[in-house]
Amino acid sequence: MRLLTLEDLRDIYIKFHQRGLPFLFSKLKIDSFQRTKSAFNEKEIKAANFWNIPEIRLRWNELVTGNPDTTYEEYLSENYFQDAAEVKVLALGSGVCSHELRLAELNPHWKVECFDFSDQLLSIADEIAKGKDLHNISFHAENILKYNFEPGKYDIVFFHASLHHFENIFQFLKEVVIKSLKPDGCLIINEFVGKNRLQYSKKQIQYINKALQIIPKPYKRIYKTNLYKNSYYGSGVVRMIIADPSECVDSESIIPAIHEYFETVEEKAIGNNLLQSVFKDIAHHFVGNESNVEKQRILKAVFQLEDDFLKNNPSDFVFGIYRVKGTK
Repeated sequence: MRLLTLEDLRDIYIKFHQRGLPFLFSKLKIDSFQRTKSAFNEKEIKAANFWNIPEIRLRWNELVTGNPDTTYEEYLSENYFQDAAEVKVLALGSGVCSHELRLAELNPHWKVECFDFSDQLLSIADEIAKGKDLHNISFHAENILKYNFEPGKYDIVFFHASLHHFENIFQFLKEVVIKSLKPDGCLIINEFVGKNRLQYSKKQIQYINKALQIIPKPYKRIYKTNLYKNSYYGSGVVRMIIADPSECVDSESIIPAIHEYFETVEEKAIGNNLLQSVFKDIAHHFVGNESNVEKQRILKAVFQLEDDFLKNNPSDFVFGIYRVKGTK
């Protein structure tokens, strides 16, 4: 376990330049819930996130749906739950609800209820829903761990990059998720399921640094700074807990817990074991000018290195559809 690393010190410097001093001060609050909330309750976060790279999104599409031009929302809508007159969906930790909004748009017979503690993000989602004239989606600013969901109400419980923020996963799935589902209900995830607190193995860190060596220096300048991302040292537990006590708190338990309580309908490895750390804070160099031959070459080489790593290592991200055990 790494308590504090050079990566942590660099990240503090980067966050100061990208998100300002008030954001750093928000991490000094004693209340851990408020520190978690500060990580998400911003309307606009100026950063260079790896998922902004179009080729990475196309890669995800192909790994999940078999077609780079088909999103998982489209795949779900085309292949599942079309025969039901109504499908009740509970989306937990939905944030700005971009995926939930898309599912509601594609499936008028779905009734989607989005729950998140960030009232600011949900207000953005509500405005988008009104602009699209969507009446089959609703938004609820609540503390999910304290809210009493109606037992056996939902056909689907849905998580997109939020389940890894919950602790005691076995207990949470049993007492919140399964309790909320109908007896034949389904769990759907698109989720980080890797190491708790991002405590990557030495081998994974070595591969991340191999990938960084592939990238020429001009493409490694960190967003809004004069620093260059020449090496990756791994995250320390102390900074992660201070920054967001909920981040990857029990992520390693997600797949074992799901397999204990649910039957697998589909489960697809998405990877990101290297991509998430390699392109964090330098992704802006690969957004736009998609026809650039050099950038395409770099991305292809990094993708190949990640594929090589995944041959003998479990995927950090998984898309899955699961049904409560004991049903067909």
